[in-house]
Amino acid sequence: MEKKTKLVNRKTFIQLLLAVIIIPLLPLLIAWRWNWWEAWMFAGILSFGFVISRLLAARKHPGIIAERAGSLQKEDIKPWDKKLAPLMALGGLVIPLIAGLDERFNWSPDPFSLPIKIISIIVMILAYIFSSWAMIENAYFSGIVRIQTDRGHTVCDSGPYRLVRHPGYVGAIWSYLAMPFLLDSHWAIILVCLLLVVSIVRTKLEDQTLQAELPGYREYAMKVKYRLFPGIW
Repeated sequence: MEKKTKLVNRKTFIQLLLAVIIIPLLPLLIAWRWNWWEAWMFAGILSFGFVISRLLAARKHPGIIAERAGSLQKEDIKPWDKKLAPLMALGGLVIPLIAGLDERFNWSPDPFSLPIKIISIIVMILAYIFSSWAMIENAYFSGIVRIQTDRGHTVCDSGPYRLVRHPGYVGAIWSYLAMPFLLDSHWAIILVCLLLVVSIVRTKLEDQTLQAELPGYREYAMKVKYRLFPGIW
């Protein structure tokens, strides 16, 4: 038991190191250009967004951090999500990686204008606030798709869940869309388009799972009609 606890703590530490330091600073580390203000802004949004959202979520729902930290080790994870969840996580790593390489080797043409970058910063901040709101509101906000019977899984229909059924994905999608424009990477836009497809597929499969297996979700889906984009889907 002690060995298992140490293993979990080590994995949690590595995840925190990646999320708070390595991934946010990845563009700067790869490009090795420390006066790149856009990359510093990117790092600040990611680091502070991660820390603040987790602190607030853990304060309201003490079990949520443990659920998210060990999510991929759960036995009841849906088979298709064993591929899609890592793809989503990998996308969050590869976007700053590509952007850093792009900056270092000047792959992209002219940089985006300052107004576009300012809009990108605003979009990223709002996206992080929206997805963080979803995590704080929903005690069952997991990193993988599973029915959390061990935690008494119920439908969350408050906060941003009154607007769309999958607000966490909405925040992720908009933050992904903003990143290449802030970091001046045309090549990262291609990756974001692929991630958008993965996000939509995963949303559809997750929604089908919840409607089939989570009591009360079908009734909730009748009240909140849109999965991601109000008026569209």
